[in-house]
Amino acid sequence: MFIATGCYSGRIPFAPGTFGTIAAIPFALVFLIIPASFTGIYIAGLILAAIYFSDRAEKIMGKKDPGCIVIDEIAGYVVTMSFVPVNIYTIVAGFFIFRFFDILKPGPVKYFENNFSGGAGIVLDDIMAGILSAGVLRIIYLSGIF
Repeated sequence: MFIATGCYSGRIPFAPGTFGTIAAIPFALVFLIIPASFTGIYIAGLILAAIYFSDRAEKIMGKKDPGCIVIDEIAGYVVTMSFVPVNIYTIVAGFFIFRFFDILKPGPVKYFENNFSGGAGIVLDDIMAGILSAGVLRIIYLSGIF
């Protein structure tokens, strides 16, 4: 439960997804210290761990996709940050862009939320939100804004 709730950040009684995304920032900072060749392995490992721990937590709690499980936000935010250099500007912009897609849940995000269950259902919609966010953040970054 400690891992699934993002070090209990998901237990904060209001806006657990937002606090879970804040808890994800150290996981994004890992990009500053790992070689670029390990990025894919790091992301894949994090996604698989998120699916495993969220599935276990969902079973322990006996509820479908409880809001306190925020490891999915952690994985989604890390995906968001994977295609730009990590700095204060991309961290902040990535945070707001990811929260936008995670809350709004446009087409492909909603598809994953509606068509998968268990740990995969909890995590994959956030991964899709992260992919969309990564694309937007990359475009903004390449435009030279920051």
